Amino acid sequence: MSRKIAVIVRERQEEALRMSIGLTLMDDVVDIYVLNRKLDNRESISANLETIKDLELNMYSDYSEQDYAEHVSIDQIANSMTDYDHVLPY
Repeated sequence: MSRKIAVIVRERQEEALRMSIGLTLMDDVVDIYVLNRKLDNRESISANLETIKDLELNMYSDYSEQDYAEHVSIDQIANSMTDYDHVLPY
């Protein structure tokens, strides 16, 4: 049975993205939410973003200047959290 998982990205960006990719191995639905900031410009994060794009995972952010994530308000993010079986903050 497939679960729906939300990963909240904050301080531990690289680890959160890597873990999001790993969660797809069990065929669970994984959505990624980047909160309050832009992702760091590091090679390891860029590599994870490419994999996330290849896997067609949904990414959302309340920070309007993200070019890799759909912009949504913090209220929309909060309201969507009840739709998930698991919410993992990083």
